Amino acid sequence: MSEPQKVYDALDAMGMQYEKYEHPPVFTSEEAAEHWAPIKATPVKNLFLRNKKGHRQYLVILEISKQVDLRELVKIIGDDRFSFGSPERLMETLGVTPGSVSPFGLLHPGSKDVLVIVDRDLRTAERLIFHPNLNTASVTISVADLERFLATRPNVVRWLQL
Repeated sequence: MSEPQKVYDALDAMGMQYEKYEHPPVFTSEEAAEHWAPIKATPVKNLFLRNKKGHRQYLVILEISKQVDLRELVKIIGDDRFSFGSPERLMETLGVTPGSVSPFGLLHPGSKDVLVIVDRDLRTAERLIFHPNLNTASVTISVADLERFLATRPNVVRWLQL
């Protein structure tokens, strides 16, 4: 079963409404934005971070045009220095490759200890766009359904002003 199909099956099982889109592979927020421009939803980016010691991983979700200062984020969260997780750590933890990071990676068995940080500003959006764990497709869901999805996972989720 493909990674997107696992995501669609999980959303179906939760009774969530979503729309699917296919597009060429995208590896950056800028590339994704080109394909997402005609979609009536708020585009987001998802950052997979680790702390300095490497014993805590974070998934940070924010609107695509926002910039996050990792030094400021460290202060907000109260951890030590952040860096981006390696492709190997990403695959082990969320079961995805770079460019495919999304909250749906929390379906992966290795993700249970990932701390999720969501920008509070996303709560005002009607719909959000994510990859379904593969960067050749996108899916839109409501913010309420994102919250419902996150509530089904064992992860600690914090909505913060970023």
